[in-house]
Amino acid sequence: MAPDGEQIGIKPLPEALTMARELDLDLVEVADKANPPVCRIMDYGKYKYEAAQRAKESRRNSTNVVVKEMKYRPKIGAGDFETKTRKVEHFLDEGHKVKVTIMFRGREMQHPELGKKILDHVADAVAHTGRVEVVPRVDGRNMTMVLVPDRKAQQAHAAAKAAEEEGGEAPATALATAAAAADADTPILDLLEADAPAEPTPADAAPADATPEDATSGDDTTDDPTAGEAPAESD
Repeated sequence: MAPDGEQIGIKPLPEALTMARELDLDLVEVADKANPPVCRIMDYGKYKYEAAQRAKESRRNSTNVVVKEMKYRPKIGAGDFETKTRKVEHFLDEGHKVKVTIMFRGREMQHPELGKKILDHVADAVAHTGRVEVVPRVDGRNMTMVLVPDRKAQQAHAAAKAAEEEGGEAPATALATAAAAADADTPILDLLEADAPAEPTPADAAPADATPEDATSGDDTTDDPTAGEAPAESD
């Protein structure tokens, strides 16, 4: 095979070597399993260099996804929760998947809803940079959830952040304000319950067993059953 890819045909080995030397090129075997073997006249040094460059470019374009893991406890304090969640956000920003694990001990296994609440809050806290790929599920004595980077959310967050820097800082959420004001050892679940909307009390609702006296309590007059009747005649 000629350097330009043209088929030369079957040639004896000495003749093929002579043709390559005349062109100051190399005779390279490219298909040793064929019968007869296929060779090509080329610059072998240039071929190796171009192959190395293609491999380097392929490695550069490939994404090396690493699964990171962050572990929480059901009774984790607000300070530790914020620190670990910032690390989760950092991993997602770098393009890594993150496995979030809630570790239960003893009787904590009887309350998986506590771990589910923490995992949901972690997902909400990093919603601007990642999304849930594997929903929370129980795995032995642990509860796990997998987060993956969300490029669209990251772009939207970057645009919103740029707009905030131009127009002023956006107000912090109620939970973030409470976490900053609370002690670092305060359980995060206490803050989540404090941030939840209050349920209406029975006093706010209308009483169901209102009496007729309650309905007429604003009226000072009383009904006289004899009113309007003519007086009886006397003998």
